[in-house]
Amino acid sequence: MPKPLIGVTTYLEATAKWGVWELPAALLPAGYPRLVQAAGGIAAMLPPDDPALAESVVARLDGLVIAGGPDVEPERYGAAPEPRTGPPARERDAWELALIGAALESGTPLLGICRGMQLLNVALGGTLVQHLDGHRADLGVFGSHTVKPVPGTRYAEIVPDTSSVPTYHHQSLDRLGEGLDPSAFAEDGTVEAVELPAGRGWVLGVQWHPEMGEDTRVMEALVRAAG
Repeated sequence: MPKPLIGVTTYLEATAKWGVWELPAALLPAGYPRLVQAAGGIAAMLPPDDPALAESVVARLDGLVIAGGPDVEPERYGAAPEPRTGPPARERDAWELALIGAALESGTPLLGICRGMQLLNVALGGTLVQHLDGHRADLGVFGSHTVKPVPGTRYAEIVPDTSSVPTYHHQSLDRLGEGLDPSAFAEDGTVEAVELPAGRGWVLGVQWHPEMGEDTRVMEALVRAAG
């Protein structure tokens, strides 16, 4: 059987540098495609595009990953920006919200990573905590902490043990979006994974960055669902 095609959303940067070049770029840290490949899938990059195309794009995919990145614009969940909230990425917000909507409508397996989990929550009417004191203390350096699964959830079936995960975030979920169930927590009570019930398709969000670690179980579960 052919390997499942997994779309992964990308950053859109005004300037990026590689070799002799310094140009605008749609980019994706290599950990994402490597994780998809290690899990048995084929990775396809999805740079921001016209949201009206989202339905046709998702129809060509077997699975979808909403990758990490900048803070979701607070206006998307009815809040004013706080001083420590990052600058908006409006093109990306619009594109990824359209992709999420198309995946939910079509039943395409969906995994949200960090920002991706937060955007999934916003897409379903939830809100975010704009800053967590003590989180992401060192800019550009991933930390780690333990995550405990909630028994009986899809996430607990995938990762039944309490595990240490790579993390980099300063925001978290506040009010959960419609239908989302928490499926893992950090020691401080931060929601670390959410999911929709089985009857609403394969939908999972994780607050950490599996692409920065060696544990492939979450991505393998997405690829199995996509297959």
